[in-house]
Amino acid sequence: MLRVGLTGGLASGKSTVAAMLRERGAVVFDADQIVRDLYKDGEPGALAARELFGDAVLAPDGSIDRSRIAGIVFADPARRHALEARIHPLVRAERARRFAEAAHSGARVAVAEASQLLEAKTESDYDRILLVVAPEETRIQRWQTGGGDAEDARRRIAAQLPPESARVRAHDVLVNDGTLEDLRRKVTELYARWTP
Repeated sequence: MLRVGLTGGLASGKSTVAAMLRERGAVVFDADQIVRDLYKDGEPGALAARELFGDAVLAPDGSIDRSRIAGIVFADPARRHALEARIHPLVRAERARRFAEAAHSGARVAVAEASQLLEAKTESDYDRILLVVAPEETRIQRWQTGGGDAEDARRRIAAQLPPESARVRAHDVLVNDGTLEDLRRKVTELYARWTP
């Protein structure tokens, strides 16, 4: 089974590509959802966030507010790295379990969608890295269309690995700068190369 790590910057189109790969038969799971689950009440991520940042990350109901965590870690790389050091090993273990499950089910391709894959330096966990890229202004516009703030988008993009640096660490690069049909054609061609 081919284990693919799917990544890309904010609003590059990763989730759209993931959905298209699923349509073609790949088993796809979202590593970022694994992270979200870790921040649920009583889970290891919630405990780590409380230990590192105290009550500053709590919502009024006492649960972890991930937007407050984002506000802290995207403003301070040292604090972001401290949190990542606690969270990434937990995500890695769950991702390995899901790949094993996909292989056991007979899947030919399994894809982990992970926004921080390259930042976490986890390329060795995959057979191939698929990077989705798009022009920065397009990404900011997409973020705003989804209800996000342009300045927040720029701050998040600045905290991520620049596309030029990411490209040299990827096996496959999909440029998402056209229509949805253009992207679908690129995904179809790529999947055909993966599954001759």
